[in-house]
Amino acid sequence: MDQIAFRTEPVEQDKVQIRALLGSSGFFHPWEIEVAIELIEDRLAKGTASEYLLLFAESAGKIAGYACYGPVTMAQGRFELYWIAVDTAQRGRGIGKLLLGRAESHMRQLGGKYVYSETSSREIYRSTREFYRKQAFREVARVPFFYADDDDKVIFMKTL
Repeated sequence: MDQIAFRTEPVEQDKVQIRALLGSSGFFHPWEIEVAIELIEDRLAKGTASEYLLLFAESAGKIAGYACYGPVTMAQGRFELYWIAVDTAQRGRGIGKLLLGRAESHMRQLGGKYVYSETSSREIYRSTREFYRKQAFREVARVPFFYADDDDKVIFMKTL
């Protein structure tokens, strides 16, 4: 297994790799991928003034996975995990768990008490929901018909 290296600041070339990583996963609509890229662009433009925090896991010089998270505006000690994704070829190596653990540690350093994440109720997201449950998240809400007529928003929460 290749060594995993982590970094927190994006570079311009990350947009190409993240777009490919998300696109090849089969999970995300094109407009969702564009939102992920916009969050990276926000961090590139604003630096540490951006509300979006990024964590990249690299293996053999390529992005193997990444997470994007940040504090919830107007809430104390609450964070949201906006994105966590691992390259299809890298899945099963524990990279998602490592990314989440490092992101949670950073959230705690910043005064975080709770982290929230949302996902889809679609069958393709079953593994995502199982991942959250295995990482001690619990389902705290389900908003019917949120993304589409057959697609609920499932909200998870974890105590940091």
